[in-house]
Amino acid sequence: MLQPVRTKYRKQFKGRIHGQATSGTDLTFGSHGLKSLEPERVSARQIEAARRAITRHMKRAGRLWIRVFPDVPVSKKPTEVRMGKGKGTPELWVCRVKPGRIMFEIDGVAPDVAREALRLGAAKLPVRTRIVQRIAE
Repeated sequence: MLQPVRTKYRKQFKGRIHGQATSGTDLTFGSHGLKSLEPERVSARQIEAARRAITRHMKRAGRLWIRVFPDVPVSKKPTEVRMGKGKGTPELWVCRVKPGRIMFEIDGVAPDVAREALRLGAAKLPVRTRIVQRIAE
């Protein structure tokens, strides 16, 4: 599962996800991509589940690029613990995804295979997505 090797601080504030994505909005590597349509935190487990679904449908042909990385720690306190006594320990890693962000890209497979693979991957993610493809130049 994806997570940073090391970070400057162990814990972060929750924050809010405002506005549209400014970078990572166009296909750079592949011919088909999965674009986010709403703001959400996507966990490392969800990214991994989507990656597995996509590569399994492609039968490991072609190439897959993951354009998001979970670099935000989310802390949780154990169940049935009283209020106070500080912030909980970091439990999982998430990626803040803004609308318009390309999350996955595929190349080297037939267009119908690519669309179906991305559809299966999108089912594993908590955001509404759209499948985009490169316009022939």
